Formats: sequence, C-alpha cells, structure tokens
Amino acid sequence: MSYCIASYRCYDSKADFHKKASSIAIGMTVGSWTELPAAKQQSMKKHLGEVISVDVHESEQGERYADIQIAYPDANFSSDIPALLITVFGKISMDGQIKLTNLQFSDTFLKAFTGPKFGIEGVRRILGIPERPLLMSIFKSVIGHDLDELTRQFTAQALGGVDLIKDDEILFENDLTPIEKRVAACRKAADDVQAQTGKKVLYAANLTGHTFHLKEQAKKAIDSGANALLLNVLAYGYDVLHELARDPEINIPIMAHPSLAGAYYPSPYYGISASVLLGQLMRIAGADLVLFPSPYGSVVMPKEENMAIREQLVSPELPFRHSFPVPSAGIHPGLVPLILKDFGNEVIINAGGGIHGHPEGASAGGKAFQQAIDAALAGTSLADYAAQGHHELRQALELWGGER
Repeated sequence: MSYCIASYRCYDSKADFHKKASSIAIGMTVGSWTELPAAKQQSMKKHLGEVISVDVHESEQGERYADIQIAYPDANFSSDIPALLITVFGKISMDGQIKLTNLQFSDTFLKAFTGPKFGIEGVRRILGIPERPLLMSIFKSVIGHDLDELTRQFTAQALGGVDLIKDDEILFENDLTPIEKRVAACRKAADDVQAQTGKKVLYAANLTGHTFHLKEQAKKAIDSGANALLLNVLAYGYDVLHELARDPEINIPIMAHPSLAGAYYPSPYYGISASVLLGQLMRIAGADLVLFPSPYGSVVMPKEENMAIREQLVSPELPFRHSFPVPSAGIHPGLVPLILKDFGNEVIINAGGGIHGHPEGASAGGKAFQQAIDAALAGTSLADYAAQGHHELRQALELWGGER
C-alpha cells in the first residue's frame, strides 16, 4: 500500500498521546474501528490510518508535548493538495494545541505534479546569469499611480542593475494600471534599459482578480509581453498555483508571495510549519521562486525556519526542479554578506526600501546592492570595497549600517 505521512507536534499537560495519535489515525480515516464487525474491518483496512511513532517529551520549561507521525493511505484522497491537507489536518487543526510540522509524500501522490516549470536553473538561463546571487527590487508606492509613474519607477530600478523587478502584492487590477497596459509599459522600459546597459530584467506582474479569471489574466499578461508572474498563493490556494504552473500556455516563471502566511506558521502550538507552507507545498505546486520573511529585517522569521524552508525548496527528496529561495523584508546592502553566508549563491536578494530609500534614489540603491554582492563574492569587506570608489555602497552603509 502507498501512504503519505504527516508529522505533528501536539502539546497537552495530561493527555495520553498514544491514545491521541490512535484517535487521529482512525478519526481522520475510517472514523471508527473497534465498533466495526470483523468482516467490515477486513474490507476497510486499506483505508485505515496507521500510527508510525509517538515520541513524548517534556521541555525544560515544563511543557509536555509529543511528536507524532501518522500514515494516511493514498486510497483515501485524490492526488491534489487540497485533498491531502484536509485529510491530514482538516478537522484536527481545530482540536487543541497541534501543529502540522512535516509531510512525506508517496511516489503515487507526487506523480500528479511536475513542480516548477523553470526552477533555479531555468530562471538563471532566462537571465543569462549562471552562478552569482540574483538581485530583485519591488515597486513601492504603487496605489493611485498611473502608468507614467510606474514606468518611471521601473526604469530607475532597472538602471540600478537589478535582475528582477516585481509588483507589490497589494497592486490589484485597477483602471490606472490594468495588467496588460502595465506589462506593456514595463516591458518597453525594460527593453529600453537593456538597449542602454545590455542587461535583461525579468518583471513579475501581480496576477489578481477572481479565481476563475486568473488564467485569462495570465494569458492577457503574456500576450502583452510578461516574462514572469507574481501570485498571492495562500489567498488563492495551492491548487490555483498548480493549475497555472501546469498550463503549457503559461510558459513563464511564477513567483509565490507569502502574504497571509503569518496566519498559519508563527505559533509553536497551532497551524502549519513554515517549511511545509512555504517550502514543500509551494515547490510541489510549481512555484519557481518563493518569497518568505528573512531573519534579518522588518518582518522577522527565525533563522532556523528560514533554513528549513530553503532545505525544502532545494531538497533532492522531491523529484522536481529546485525553487529559488527569496528571503525578503528589511533587506539592505549591509546584510548581503550575511545573506550569502546563510543561503549561499542560490538565492535572490530582494529589497524594497533598501533600494528606493537610498539617498541618491533607486538606481543608486540597486548599484549599492550589486557592489555589496561583488564585494562579498570577492571576499572583500564592504567597508574596504566602498572605500575603493564605490560611493553608492558607502552611502548605504552610512545609512543602514551592516558588515564593515
């Protein structure tokens, strides 16, 4: 038989955790067991969940918890992420202090997915950048602006040498900058900058609107020249990402935004761990690039959770292309050596305020980041590199600090 295995951490000061695990294994599969006649048990056995392990712990703070693993027969659910999540965590997510911490997928389940269409290698191939860390910037102050203002912002960012530019996740369909006109304007700006600098830029347009219209919106953007898309995955659902990623007519990278993730992962007692939410499921559903809060800046996620997400995005345990990790929020040039130390070169450094807030503007902000990347790759301190005539980096270090 084929199973998917769910791991949980369950807190309770008095519970019999073995009994709790058994009740989950039965309750989330066949519903009841001992009450069934022997003949019925035989026919239902292929649907019965199985307790794999129960490890009881007591923390130094006196908290009592158990790490529980339960195997769920593939025969119980269809090969899609909504069915899997409802099977392993639907009802029990509301049953006391319990958190879904990991998933192990059967080969049978994974055969229904193809993962990222491009992945790290594909994105690098499009940009023609085989090795170094990539740099991305974000539009800021987008609501209420017209196409001329967005084009001005885009051009300033692109001239700074960034590799990717993405829409802000709160830029929805609107009369001033509808997606097809926005994409056309930004692609023209990208082409103009490439003609000056020789550098290609990917622009991820935010895909928004009613769920049933998203494919139409995506194809409208592609017809207008889009070369990447941004999707607020948790608002729409993993299956929406999967449907977009597997559509052969949507043949451009898809970037997954983590908006709403804070409703799921931060508590140690409830929800779904960040590595499942933003790592395993995003990659399986087909995200080529995955954003998540960094451990360094304004929206902080603990470093161990960042590393756990990264591990799932590039783990060989999943038979798919690797997804690009994109630690985000509060990033400035002084953090670049630390980011590369933690993530290596297979990372996209993503900045908003760290680019737009540079004293000389967004173009100088992009240059400061590129100088910081060059310095870190050369093993030179940022302060020494800044002193070698790289005044954009010097100004950034004076403003935000960082490694010197």
